[in-house]
Amino acid sequence: MIDKSYIGHSFEPFTVDIEKGRLKFFSRATGQDDPIYLDENAAKAAGYSSLPAAPTFLFSVDLEQDNPMGFLELLGVDIARLLHGEQEFEYHQPICAGDSITLQSRIADIYDKKEGAMEFIVQTFKAINQRGEHVADMTRTLVVRN
Repeated sequence: MIDKSYIGHSFEPFTVDIEKGRLKFFSRATGQDDPIYLDENAAKAAGYSSLPAAPTFLFSVDLEQDNPMGFLELLGVDIARLLHGEQEFEYHQPICAGDSITLQSRIADIYDKKEGAMEFIVQTFKAINQRGEHVADMTRTLVVRN
């Protein structure tokens, strides 16, 4: 069983610079066909400062840290037993090319179902831009099969 005393544990924040090429690559890979995601002129005409991040892009920002799965080691979770259960995004402002995004994450909950056959890890992320503005929140739920 995962030690529930880790509920509330916060991790060191880290910062990622958001680049145009990366946004375009992600947009193409996820099938975005709106020109605002691929053409900076279209993005600016729509009121963005530059290319905006596609709706699920924030997920990939978390993978930029040195050891994105380090929290699993802390919790003693074998990655071979791990399933991605759910992902939620709440945007307060657009994230655009040229932004520098700092993510702060914490373990929001750990619980089990089916008498411990499945354990759930709920991790929340708060995204702040270079101006100190709270731009987004992300929640990830992982399932550990026991």
